[in-house]
Amino acid sequence: MTDLPYTIVIGLEVHVQLLTESKMFCGCATRFGQPANTQTCPVCMGLPGALPVINRKAFELALKAAAALNCQIAPFTKWDRKNYFYPDLPKGYQISQYDLPLAHDGWLEIGCRRIRILRAHLEEDAGKSMHDEGADSPHPNPLPKGEGTEMGPPNALPKGEGTAFGSSAVADSRVDLNRAGTPLLEIVSQPDIRSPEEAKAYLTELKLLMGYLGVSDCNMQEGSLRVDANVNLHVNIPDGQAATPIVEVKNMNSFRAVERALAYEAQRQWDEWQTTGLRLGETPKTTRGWDEVSQTTRLQRSKEESSDYRYFPDPDLPPVTVSEAEMKRIAESLGELPGQLRTRLERSCGLTPYDSDVLVSQGRPLVDYFLAVADVCGDGKAASNWVQQDVLRWLGERHVDVDQYPVAPRSLGELIAKVHGGAFSTSRGREVLGLMVGEGKSLANAIASLGIAEVDDSALLALCRELVAANPKVAAEVRDGKLKGLGSLIGQAKAKNPNVKPNRVREMCLELIQAGQSPESRP
Repeated sequence: MTDLPYTIVIGLEVHVQLLTESKMFCGCATRFGQPANTQTCPVCMGLPGALPVINRKAFELALKAAAALNCQIAPFTKWDRKNYFYPDLPKGYQISQYDLPLAHDGWLEIGCRRIRILRAHLEEDAGKSMHDEGADSPHPNPLPKGEGTEMGPPNALPKGEGTAFGSSAVADSRVDLNRAGTPLLEIVSQPDIRSPEEAKAYLTELKLLMGYLGVSDCNMQEGSLRVDANVNLHVNIPDGQAATPIVEVKNMNSFRAVERALAYEAQRQWDEWQTTGLRLGETPKTTRGWDEVSQTTRLQRSKEESSDYRYFPDPDLPPVTVSEAEMKRIAESLGELPGQLRTRLERSCGLTPYDSDVLVSQGRPLVDYFLAVADVCGDGKAASNWVQQDVLRWLGERHVDVDQYPVAPRSLGELIAKVHGGAFSTSRGREVLGLMVGEGKSLANAIASLGIAEVDDSALLALCRELVAANPKVAAEVRDGKLKGLGSLIGQAKAKNPNVKPNRVREMCLELIQAGQSPESRP
């Protein structure tokens, strides 16, 4: 993008739902997909007299993520109330962290670039509003028949009356508070990202890291990972650069959507700059939502400033201190992170950066399977090829994890060792693997079932002489330097004896032809 008349400047706010069984400040379950408003209590509904209690597991998971993001962890942090009204925010405020976040000043490496982390703080999630704007449209998440929410039954407007917006059609909005109070870690990057593609790479690496740590499942379809993007342009002008007004983009439900939304927004801001010339500070920051159908961003509202939220310390929650011993324990619990694992695979197994990234991106169980295969066969590159081409294809077709693959890593490693040791060809090896996977045969039984046997050199030489003699035209082409003809001879050899080694057939036929064998010289 160096030829563009501007630089795209992107900062991402990522909300990661922590992998706990209960909510941030109460004991309600966090299971996804339960009937609406069945995982609530006086605490997460904000009823008078209910007092919150900090979820220790959530705090520890947040510390783990912060340490892995190379953040400085605060020895003292507190809780703040972020005040705003929204129908799915039952207390009228959100418990969050404002001026003393859990962690700050970290970084995440993507490729050869470090994206700085401004802060990471804990907070509770809001509930979920669901809107059905058509009178005859079924609600996507209907309540049980005949039941309403605690706020009243669905479609509660008097018959024939409309909404405050003047429509006579029923605008059915429902609130599900199951998600209210779910623990979130908000990870805020510095505006270091310079392209939509780089934003996607950052998110991909962040998601992978959270999965390796066991901090979150990061399932965007279930709302376990949500992304807001702040984007503007630094436009080249004669005396330097001018910054366009910052826009926050929301409602992006996939990394691909993030990439498309940022690309669209950059072009929209460039077009607007050429028309209005508005600069940062000359108009309020705005929020726009990504519309997947039209592939455009749409204006939602002017963005609130921190003063609008009237932050103040939560009087019901004590501050939290983190000792040096606790920080050390958390750091030691991280294990081998994705970047470290890629480096080890490249150095100890001889993999390319591409191959190591493919394996690591599949998760630690797949990497452990590969390492076990490589240890048995003694060839990391060969093990990587078989795992990527055969194991991953089988898993992908069935949408299952590697623990359901029917061939143990030792058996696959022994098969690869036989192929690369010359016992039989790669194609025959894949036939063997097919029987092991499809019929559950052992390696020895699969080999026996296919009738695979070693072909000694004397028998192979006789076969090659026969083929060269029977194909004088091919032999003549090979003598003229057209070696493609050898493929025909190899194919004929395999048809006569499936156990022949293609490379050995090629070598022998080439030697016979170069030696000048003709039909008359055949013994």
